[in-house]
Amino acid sequence: SRLVSRIGTGPLTGIDRVEAAWLAHMADRPHLLLCRVTRGQALLPPAAGPLILRWIAGDLSGLPARPGWRERLAGQSGAPARAKTALREMALTLSDRAGRGLAAEVQRRLPGAAYLNVGHANLDSALLVALQPLMRVVLIHDTIPLDHPEFTRQGQAQKFRTRFMAALNFADLIATASQATAEDALRWRGRLAITRRAPIIAAPIGTTLVPPDAAAIPADLPLDRPFFVALGTIEPRKNHALLLDAWEDLARRLPAAQMPRLLILGRRGWENHAVFARLDKLPKGGPVIERAGLSDAAVAALIERSHGLLMPSRAEGFGL
Repeated sequence: SRLVSRIGTGPLTGIDRVEAAWLAHMADRPHLLLCRVTRGQALLPPAAGPLILRWIAGDLSGLPARPGWRERLAGQSGAPARAKTALREMALTLSDRAGRGLAAEVQRRLPGAAYLNVGHANLDSALLVALQPLMRVVLIHDTIPLDHPEFTRQGQAQKFRTRFMAALNFADLIATASQATAEDALRWRGRLAITRRAPIIAAPIGTTLVPPDAAAIPADLPLDRPFFVALGTIEPRKNHALLLDAWEDLARRLPAAQMPRLLILGRRGWENHAVFARLDKLPKGGPVIERAGLSDAAVAALIERSHGLLMPSRAEGFGL
């Protein structure tokens, strides 16, 4: 569900990449896919997985020319809406938003199956209840919206709280992306007075390294002096403001020719207007450069050549 909502929006960020990795991992294993579509749930065959990964990679061939009537009626447009239309047409079965009847259909087609949600999306109490008696496993990446609501988009903290409580009240197993998040989940389970005691385990996510490719670095990116890299969506908790302060301080101390460069790599996020304004005022050709949309191979090559990766985050799900 999360990946489908990201089709056509550019390079994937953290949780998106985890869901994509799981989807690719399941390709040669017996599985079915569950995706939230407009006003319902679609149970999909394994063949839907490669299609979704291809669309996420930017190849939108196979998508209908326009969204279906349900998406249009709901005011949806763009690639995600067209993808929902395509997935509905290839669904093995469709259910309402609560997923009534899905568990029996899954058991009939894939005996012994479990439900695994790794993307923080489509986490709903009614759906988790309807999926009984399947074993229900939910991966929690972090509890940042609960710990630091000031770092999230308006309304997101409450949405996350609702999803988090649904997972802890109705999942049979809670997995977390790190030991730090496992401890946070335990703390919040007590703070929210959730009496259900499903096991909480740390299941660190894997790593897929892309080989660096210097040829993929844009030719107009100046690398003629020492540089540092800041990698990630430009959002409040990543604390890019601290780096901009540091470079302003360096500029007061050093001659222009001795200034190291700062490459800010990542797309702009939300609720960060003051930082965006500072970035918009950066002089062209100056020591601080903002760039979005680079390939993983280009980013890997830049990190390899840099003097360091700077990460002054205020909060991360890995306890950094």
